[in-house]
Amino acid sequence: MYIFMKFKSRQIKNYPSEITFRLGGRLQSCLSTCFALTAMKTIVPSGVIATEHGVSVTAVTSLDNEVFVIRYNSQVVEVYDTTTFAFQRNITVDGLGTLTSGMTACARSKYLYLSDFYDDRIYGVLSCNNTVVTWSETETCGCGPAGLSVNNARNLIVVCYLDYKLQEYTTKTQERSIHFIHVRDICLPAGMTLPWHAVQLSSGDFVVSQCMREGVVSVVRIDGQVVESYGQSETSDVREMRYPTSLAVTKNDDILVADSDNNRILSINRSTGCVQKLALLPDGGIRNPQGLCLVQKGGSQGRLYVGEWLEEYQCRVLVFDGVTATP
Repeated sequence: MYIFMKFKSRQIKNYPSEITFRLGGRLQSCLSTCFALTAMKTIVPSGVIATEHGVSVTAVTSLDNEVFVIRYNSQVVEVYDTTTFAFQRNITVDGLGTLTSGMTACARSKYLYLSDFYDDRIYGVLSCNNTVVTWSETETCGCGPAGLSVNNARNLIVVCYLDYKLQEYTTKTQERSIHFIHVRDICLPAGMTLPWHAVQLSSGDFVVSQCMREGVVSVVRIDGQVVESYGQSETSDVREMRYPTSLAVTKNDDILVADSDNNRILSINRSTGCVQKLALLPDGGIRNPQGLCLVQKGGSQGRLYVGEWLEEYQCRVLVFDGVTATP
């Protein structure tokens, strides 16, 4: 897996498995974490989404009865049925760059959002009756827009990977165009570098992943202060995270983490602070998970979509039913 990224005077190589980037200091956050391997029900995939070409999946999301998949170096969003996993249609987003690092959907507005990592842009797509109605773009103020999510107010949250901050946008449709309106920036503390994805908890705090070799997942307040962090532990039964990317949050505010270089999905129990590896067993294992999407319609269990990255394999979207972060 090799991708060369160039951002003005800064360079990143081998995304996401090897990042050569001047951090300007070691992460100083206090990592008070309880790790545990807990006996869990083994879950095999209830479905697999794969294409003929099998190009790396960069992001996956779901809305109503459809699953949306975007792959590396593609301007086409693939749409699949959530019941049969059969291909439905393509959505072409003209101008979309090489790396769509984030994608999310808003259930209320029916907008599909995408982030263009290279060109510092976010895109909005309005899909109606299985037909693309309109799309528009806006430049972000931050450099390297990465993971996207929709917050409790149904606004768009953009993680600025190279500017170490979160941005919040609201949107409106006017004259068949989607307009982005900047609401605010949430600056992350100085020691919190290379943020990749952020999801808002029911408390209003954000959980943020840091895509770095000694990976960290932190809970951050609206004012940017870190509440708690989960990362490396000297007494851990679950080895430290390596380049954690996408996140998902359950109804109980437990956290799921795509631990990319360790080829696994972790769950963090917010009540106990314990971290465990989910017992997900697809054929050949999970290969460099990059995109996560958790759908919960009722009860504590949900459906988890996992997008794979590794180029030497036919990259899949794995579908797991009955997933819960709490043992």
